[in-house]
Amino acid sequence: MEKIFFQSSLPRAGSTLLQNIIGQNPEFYVTPTSGALDLLHSARTNYTNDPSFLAQDSEIMKKAWLSFCSYGLEGYFKGITNKKYILDKSRGWGISYNFLNSFYSNPKIICMVRDPRSIYASMEKNFRKYPEKHSNMTDWSKLTNTTTSKRVDSWAETAPVGTSMEKLEQIITEGIDKNMLFIRFEDLTLFPQRELDRVYDFLGIERYKHDFQNVEQLTHEDDKMHGIFGDHKIRKEVKPVPETYNKYLGQQLSHNIANTYPWFYEYFKYNI
Repeated sequence: MEKIFFQSSLPRAGSTLLQNIIGQNPEFYVTPTSGALDLLHSARTNYTNDPSFLAQDSEIMKKAWLSFCSYGLEGYFKGITNKKYILDKSRGWGISYNFLNSFYSNPKIICMVRDPRSIYASMEKNFRKYPEKHSNMTDWSKLTNTTTSKRVDSWAETAPVGTSMEKLEQIITEGIDKNMLFIRFEDLTLFPQRELDRVYDFLGIERYKHDFQNVEQLTHEDDKMHGIFGDHKIRKEVKPVPETYNKYLGQQLSHNIANTYPWFYEYFKYNI
C-alpha cells in the first residue's frame, strides 16, 4: 500500500457513486461507509482521558499516540487489501482534517456536494418509498404522520444533513477547504471524465480512463443499519439526474431551503 486518500461528502450527494467509479481503477481499494475514523476517535478519547497516559511524560505519550494513529490506520487497511491506493469514505474526515494531518501528513480529501434542495428531496423520496423502514438517526414517530416541511426541519437540525452542512460551513470558515477537492454531483453526472481527471490531478497520480456506462457496485453494506438514509445502490450508467425538488418539496419549501444556506450557493456557484 502506497497511499491512503479520503472522501468526506454531504449525504445523498453521490459519494457512493464516486467510490464505485474510482473502484474501476485496479490500483484502488474503495470502502463503503467506513469506521476507521471512529476507531481513531475512540482511541483519542482514551488517550486524552485515561490516567495511564496522563500520568506519564506528555511529550513521549504524544509521540507514541501519533505513531499509534499512523501505524494503526495503515495497519487497518493492510488487513483488508494489498492494493496500491485506498479511498476511505467517512463523513467526518473533512472536519477532522487537523487531527488527521497531525499523524498523516498532507492528507488528500475529496468532498462531493449537491444542491441542498436535491439532498432534501432525495431524503423525502426515500421516506415515502420506505414508510415502514425504521431509522436509527431520527425519532421515527416524530416524522411519521407529519408534513414534508416538518420532516425537512427535523433533518436540518440533526444528522445526517444538518450536522453535515454545519461541518462544511466550518470547514470553509476555518480554511480547511483549501486542502480539499470539491466535486458537485451535478458536474460528475454531466461531465464524469472531466471530474475524474480533476480527482487524479488532485491526488497526484496518473489519470485513468473509466467506463461510465458500466459502473459495477463494488461497495456493499447493510442498508438496514442506516434506515431510510441508507440507500447505497448505484445506477449502472452515469448520467444526469433530473431535478425533482419542486415535485417532492414544493416551490415554497424549495425556496426556503435555498434561503437557509446562502453561503453554500455562493461558494459552490449554484443558481437559486
